[in-house]
Amino acid sequence: MGLTKVIEHVFRRYLPSPFTIAVLLTVLTVALALIFTDNTSDKNHLAAVLSYWENGIWNNGLLVFAYQMMLILVLGHVLVLSKPMERIILGITKLVKNTSNAAVLVALPTMLVSFFNWGLGLIFGAILARKVGEYAQANNIPINYPLIGASGYVGLMVWHGGISGSAPIKVSEAGHVKSLLEGISNVELLAQLPETISTSLTVFSYWNVLLFIIVALSITITVYYLGKKVRPKTIALKEYGFKSVDRENLQGAEKLDYSKIVASCFGALILIAFLLQYLPSLKVLNITPNMLNFFMLGLAIILHGSFKSFLVAIEEAIGDTAGILIQFPLYFGIMGIMGSSGMINDISDFFVSISTSVTLPIFTFLSAGLVNIFVPSGGGQWAVQGPLVLESATQLGVPLPKAIMALAYGDQVTNMLQPFWALPLLGITKLKAKEILPYTLIFMLIGSLVYIGGLLIL
Repeated sequence: MGLTKVIEHVFRRYLPSPFTIAVLLTVLTVALALIFTDNTSDKNHLAAVLSYWENGIWNNGLLVFAYQMMLILVLGHVLVLSKPMERIILGITKLVKNTSNAAVLVALPTMLVSFFNWGLGLIFGAILARKVGEYAQANNIPINYPLIGASGYVGLMVWHGGISGSAPIKVSEAGHVKSLLEGISNVELLAQLPETISTSLTVFSYWNVLLFIIVALSITITVYYLGKKVRPKTIALKEYGFKSVDRENLQGAEKLDYSKIVASCFGALILIAFLLQYLPSLKVLNITPNMLNFFMLGLAIILHGSFKSFLVAIEEAIGDTAGILIQFPLYFGIMGIMGSSGMINDISDFFVSISTSVTLPIFTFLSAGLVNIFVPSGGGQWAVQGPLVLESATQLGVPLPKAIMALAYGDQVTNMLQPFWALPLLGITKLKAKEILPYTLIFMLIGSLVYIGGLLIL
């Protein structure tokens, strides 16, 4: 327990907000570019670096990426606030008997849901943990609620290797890989890059699915075992209410907002268009951000049963995207400096000089885990670290799908240490970071062993 108190103290005292970190990283990148790179423009060096920064911030392709990531988070959150998801959550809570089976009932479904969508998994796990606590309290079932809360957060340790993982679904878009390194790498290296890296080679590869299964089973067994060892704790929770819309006294065009028929027809229209547009890609297991968001949009409208309910959920979910909205452009600016100044080439050459085709994925995993502590966003991290990973892997002959997933694994595993994405869960469960950290650190250790072993063996 002493270790978790130290970690919580360090994060609170020495680690500022993610936005402040993004600003500090920007200033550091500007300074490093001025010191270690040559000025190749007709402007003075500082003006040139600031120009690279400004161009990176407003990179149109990356701004589209930011909006795609925002929609993945928002639509995932909206889905979990629908009535059918509420019924599933309440159905699971009725199976609770003790801490061990409660932890399993929270951890395993949360990981499965998070593999589909990380925003859905984050809120699903939080609400499920809260409802399990309420059910245990109402029925006098002694449980260790902090362990249940930690079990509801474990989905953030598998999300980046899943269908909504920022890196794997972005590289599946035609042209993204080359556009990321265009103007950074030489013509010969760009010619070696594929037009697209299908999710059939990353998310749906046999080795990634196998690692997910091993992690899911390992964590499930772990939480069951921990549930046998930990002591029950007193719970004092008020009922967490799902928001509902009032359908009484509707007049005129208002009825359209509340109409189940209108919402269902429009949602069905979206899903029909989805199948017509994306069925060929689905057949070869190639998932892109637009495909995923289009499907979730149609499904969310149908499950909510009215535009009004859907929009109420949107209003509740939209606050989660504040970090992406304002921080991503800063990360894009960092990428602009690193790319245009030549820093990425220098760092890539360094990694190539100290790595082999065997060790590069491990270095990528470890560095991604470290970067995630300071850049707690898989999408933002991909924007900054992605070009470096792609160039280093290409130079050493490491398969690009393996290098991309090494970054994804490293990014997701240290979410169990970095409390940024735990904030929504802590708000819903009314737990504190220090209460769940003892368990999430155990999850991180187990996940790290599985992922490093997988990168070495598979």
